[in-house]
Amino acid sequence: MQPSEIRTLFFSPTGTTRRIAGAIAQAAADGSPVVATDLTHAKAPALTFGPDTVALLAAPVYGGHIPPLAFERLAEIRGNGTPAIIAVVYGNRDFGKAAVELAEFARRHGFRPIAAAAFVGEHSYSSPAAPIAAGRPDADDMAVATAFGANIRAKLRAEQPATVDAARLKTPRTPLLSLLRFIRFVLAYRRRQRKNPVVRIPVVVDARCTRCGRCAALCPTQAIARGDELHTDPQRCIRCCACVKGCPTGARSYETPFADALARNFFRRKPPVTLL
Repeated sequence: MQPSEIRTLFFSPTGTTRRIAGAIAQAAADGSPVVATDLTHAKAPALTFGPDTVALLAAPVYGGHIPPLAFERLAEIRGNGTPAIIAVVYGNRDFGKAAVELAEFARRHGFRPIAAAAFVGEHSYSSPAAPIAAGRPDADDMAVATAFGANIRAKLRAEQPATVDAARLKTPRTPLLSLLRFIRFVLAYRRRQRKNPVVRIPVVVDARCTRCGRCAALCPTQAIARGDELHTDPQRCIRCCACVKGCPTGARSYETPFADALARNFFRRKPPVTLL
C-alpha cells in the first residue's frame, strides 16, 4: 500500500518521544505527507482514519505503563482497519506492559498494529548528579529509529501488512544484582511511605526564578499558573519534569530517592528493541 499520509499522535512532555516518533515517521513516509498531532497539551479532536492512512501512536513510559493522561488525550481517535505503528519511550529501566497497553488501545479503537518498538530516552528524573540515560535518544538511537521506519516502509508495500503482537517485545536484560538492589529499594521506600507519606513535586529556587513563564507553558496539566511560577499544584502534577528540563535558569528541580536508585542500578546502556 502507498499511504495517503503518515499521522503521528504523540504525548511527549520532555520531547524525547516526539523526536523518536518524528524519525520513524519520516523514514516510513516514502513520499507520503507526515502530519504530526501533539497531544502533550491538548486532547486530540474526534478523528477517524481510514485504511489508507498509517497512524503512529507514541507515548512515554511511567513506571512500566502508559500514563493515563496519554490515553485521555487519545480517547477520541478511531481507526477503520488503519495500520498502526506502536512506539514507547522509557528511561532505561523497564518498559513493562506499556507497549502491550498501547497496542491493545489501538486495536480497541479500530487500528491494526503492524509494527512496535521501545526506545530509550533520558529519564525524567535524570540530573547531572544522578544521570539516567542522559542525552538519549542519541545519534545511535535516532539511526535505529530511521532504520525501523525504513523497514516499515518496505513492509507497507504489501497489500495487507501483517499485524504484530507487541507482547513479543522484551526489555533488554538487567544484571540480576542491580535488579535485586532496586527491588529492595522499592520495598523499603513503600514501607517508609506507608508510615510517613511524602508527596514530592518539583521545587523552585526563588532567587533563580525569573518568572519567565516557560515552566507554565511546558506543563502538560496546567499544574503551574503563569504569574505564579513558584508554586506547583500537587493534584495536577504528573511528575513528568518538563518544567525542570525546560527551565532556562535551572531554578526547578525534582528531588526523589528514585533518581539515585535508578542511576546506580540502571546505568548500563539498553538498546532499542523493534518488532515487524
